[in-house]
Amino acid sequence: METVEMAKSCKGLAEELVKCLSESMCVKDEKRSIRDCAGEKSPCIPSECVGLRETYFNCKRGQVDMRARIRGNKGY
Repeated sequence: METVEMAKSCKGLAEELVKCLSESMCVKDEKRSIRDCAGEKSPCIPSECVGLRETYFNCKRGQVDMRARIRGNKGY
């Protein structure tokens, strides 16, 4: 099975997002997966996790945008 490497500019954001979500009530109390909690807008997800999620998605979007690829991805 082939593993896909994440770009270095977004890797730190992804790790912080996973850490933040794993400590949220959505994962701890409701026993849901991190992927389920990351994809929804639930009141049990802290605002800092929501901010990290938006920043991570913008980072990933910047990797696809040709203008950002030429200039370099803003971020981490």
